[in-house]
Amino acid sequence: MSRSKGWIAAGALCAGVLLGQTGDARDLLAPKEQETTEIGATQSPSFDDQQKGIPQSLFTWIKMAKGYEVEWDTFGRKGWYTQDPRLKPIEPGSVFGPDQPAVYIVFEVAPLEDPAQFGVQWFLEQPGGRLSPVPLGKDVLEVSGHERYGYLELKKSGEKWTIGNYVANIFIAPLGQQPFHAVNRVGTMRFTIAEAALPTQPK
Repeated sequence: MSRSKGWIAAGALCAGVLLGQTGDARDLLAPKEQETTEIGATQSPSFDDQQKGIPQSLFTWIKMAKGYEVEWDTFGRKGWYTQDPRLKPIEPGSVFGPDQPAVYIVFEVAPLEDPAQFGVQWFLEQPGGRLSPVPLGKDVLEVSGHERYGYLELKKSGEKWTIGNYVANIFIAPLGQQPFHAVNRVGTMRFTIAEAALPTQPK
């Protein structure tokens, strides 16, 4: 699943038309997405324990939540909005109920010089700490250079989430690259699905 602004999609369409006309210039083989891209175990930084005011990777802050709301900055006059809305996590935390439709990873990043794509794959933790062999789901968000806020959506795969512990791998890649590659993985976040979700953290 990939989400982006409409002009990005239009730009991609134009690029596809140009590539179709150049013949020899286009790649004959499209890059394949790799489910497993590392040999042996690799350790990625955890984004679960964050200290206020200390950025992690490109993230100024990153939180899991039950949802998000949009807050607009204004120029001092009602209706005069900035181009970049702020996203505010709703009921942030790391424990959710099995009926939760989706878990959201809401974040703010440092200003980007170039557009980038942010991705997530999530896995169910098996006994002994092993992860499920294939991801339960994935999501990709394309963020343009002037934007600083975004979210990734982790949807339940059936009627309910399976009770247990989950690991979400976070990726950041330039536009045009395969997002789910080991070299683009920047960190992890953990969350739990329980019958009785714990009280959420204060906003």
